[in-house]
Amino acid sequence: VQLVESGGGLVQAGGSLRLSCAASGSTSSISVMGWYRQAPGKRRELVATIIPGTGVTNYVDSVMGRFTISRDNAKNTMYLQMNSLRPEDTAVYYCNAGGIGVWSWGQGTQVTVSS
Repeated sequence: VQLVESGGGLVQAGGSLRLSCAASGSTSSISVMGWYRQAPGKRRELVATIIPGTGVTNYVDSVMGRFTISRDNAKNTMYLQMNSLRPEDTAVYYCNAGGIGVWSWGQGTQVTVSS
């Protein structure tokens, strides 16, 4: 499975961005997808996950109520709608796909939130 992210950029605090992750290859093997982020000098952390088959989602507490993960199965694309962005959300955001024989990462997209 190959993953390509897009949609990062520079935004002021309080603003919004939408990230996209397009999947290709053996997408039928994917059982869970997620967004991770890594800020400078910090570990990569899980932000949100979605199970494509059921739509069940999960979020880290720090983004609950501000970020929404979704997936368009027909387009094999996952999204992360980010609202009320804060400077501490600044990081490289990565999409991830997991399943039987699948563990793939995208190349990452930079999100910078200015105060």
